[in-house]
Amino acid sequence: MLTLSGRVIKRGSSAETSGPRIYSLSTQASLPAALRGKKAFLIKEAGLVPTGFKHYFHLEGVNATITEPEKTTRLGKEFSYFGNDDVVSLTDDGRIRSIFRADSDHNSILLTEQCNNYCLMCSQPPKRVDDSWLLREAFDAIRLIPRETKVLGFTGGEPTVYGEDFIKLLDHTKNWLPNTSLHVLSNGRSFADQSFAHSYSKVEHPDLMVGIPIYSADPAVHDYVVQAQGAFDETVRGVLNLKRFGQRVEIRVVLHKQTYKGLPELATFIARNLLFVDQVALMGLEHTGFARANIDSLWIDPIEYKDQLSEAVRILSTYGIQTAVYNHPLCLVNSDVYPAYVKSISDWKNEYAIECAPCTKKNECGGFFSSGIQNGYSQSIKPFI
Repeated sequence: MLTLSGRVIKRGSSAETSGPRIYSLSTQASLPAALRGKKAFLIKEAGLVPTGFKHYFHLEGVNATITEPEKTTRLGKEFSYFGNDDVVSLTDDGRIRSIFRADSDHNSILLTEQCNNYCLMCSQPPKRVDDSWLLREAFDAIRLIPRETKVLGFTGGEPTVYGEDFIKLLDHTKNWLPNTSLHVLSNGRSFADQSFAHSYSKVEHPDLMVGIPIYSADPAVHDYVVQAQGAFDETVRGVLNLKRFGQRVEIRVVLHKQTYKGLPELATFIARNLLFVDQVALMGLEHTGFARANIDSLWIDPIEYKDQLSEAVRILSTYGIQTAVYNHPLCLVNSDVYPAYVKSISDWKNEYAIECAPCTKKNECGGFFSSGIQNGYSQSIKPFI
């Protein structure tokens, strides 16, 4: 598991501005002088460090000759994965955070920790704080992300809490990264406002999808899982409004003790009422955030609901709905699910159990969330031999 944020060993004494500073990293010592002032040089190799860069990040243990120590921040070895064209944030008090990794296909930018849902298994527990600085940071980061980036996500909290400012971010991203596929995670409730859904559609992004959770065909169960009365109605109306304006929508379902029994019924509900959605994702539980606090009421071994999962995939596929199964070890699903199976867990929080070592299908398997390895996992792991 990668360390995405932490403290630096020592921050350079000179600061270009107060507050968080966003840097695009370079490992290219031969970068033209005209471009160096826009980049921070990442010192990963011994030798003489090139001059003229905006800032320098010096990895611990690298023997380098530094000519501008006042502009140099020392990093611990846990950040040795930083690379060329990565984007990082550095604060005045010496906190550093990875915002974008150029060699990864799993980049999502956190826009806020605010949310009007309070889901039992939320991996990013909501906070009632003004964290609009995250949105401002996102605007700056987008300008630094390489144009050739294939996929980028926006997540929260609930990104739509910013209203029209969120729409402006989408438009900004479309202009700076016109060929990048965007995926937004939202609870969908803001789109129940038809005017907001219309504003979203007017961005006219060529490759934008919003992932919206519906956890049950029973409104009471959905509202219980998200801890918000009336959320089911608003969410469904949000999906309907988005599709009315021709927008791409993914329905996301996290499977746990509160949702697995009703999974076939939910698949039938979607097939009969939301047949026009672009994809349905059936997802395993991540053992972090609120899920850890509520683990006794949420955790169920995936082996115990493999038949319900198969039935849901069968129903959705029969109706021609694109279906994906995320965040499950391959050996814990029935073989009829394989066509829908996706190796999906983000690379920075993906691990495999000790039992997986001899498995011949490890390269095809999504493995586990690191949090699941740390806090207990299925006892039914059977490696393919």
